[in-house]
Amino acid sequence: MTKNKLSVSSDNEQEQLHLKAKIILLQKELNDVEQKINDFEAVLRSHLIDELIEEQELTVLYKKVQLVKKEKRFAQKKKGKNFKEVEGLKVIAKSNTNIASEDEQKEKKRLYREAMLFVHPDKFSMHDEKIDLATEVTTKLIEIYQTGNLGELQIFHTHIFNGNAMMHFPESSDKNIIYKEDAYLQNELLKLENQLQLAKTKHTYKVLTEYENPLTFIDELKEYYQDRIFKLKKRTRKASMFDL
Repeated sequence: MTKNKLSVSSDNEQEQLHLKAKIILLQKELNDVEQKINDFEAVLRSHLIDELIEEQELTVLYKKVQLVKKEKRFAQKKKGKNFKEVEGLKVIAKSNTNIASEDEQKEKKRLYREAMLFVHPDKFSMHDEKIDLATEVTTKLIEIYQTGNLGELQIFHTHIFNGNAMMHFPESSDKNIIYKEDAYLQNELLKLENQLQLAKTKHTYKVLTEYENPLTFIDELKEYYQDRIFKLKKRTRKASMFDL
């Protein structure tokens, strides 16, 4: 009986060692893949910084314009034929009571551009459905940049770069306390496998591994963003970032 228990214990230890070894290898592979992606996306950002920022600003503006139109249609429906449009887009007047110095304005612009580029989680996918992911954070960032002071922008900038603004909170891991060690390790292994799979399905990783010269992707992105910017400008030509 004792020998059987020792045998089972030894088998469990071997299984745990095997799982831990697989976890270490997967973690290393994940780190390598993510590092390659981050380095490549840094290169892309350096060539597309103006296009990325302008596209995000126009996207937020377009959503505001659509909201105003929706509200006007609703008001018109409520009032019927007697409805008269008496107001257009309202312009927010800038306050002259707290004019920032030139150095503060430069610092605000630097923080704003950094945060704007950091916010979008998958800016190089060229899939329209990804655009909505960070609109709320982008909207808040633009609002603070336009109407807030340097201190407020610094706080929100830190909030974004700490990962809190785009944080996805997983389900409580309290249940892991009652898991057996091997069940916990299996769960960690599964999570790493999923993370690795997601990393490898990123469009930028596919470009890195499938393009003969990945840098040609820059031209594709420029064309894509120029087209989006052109279309967004047409849709928002009567508005501006200071409207609404």
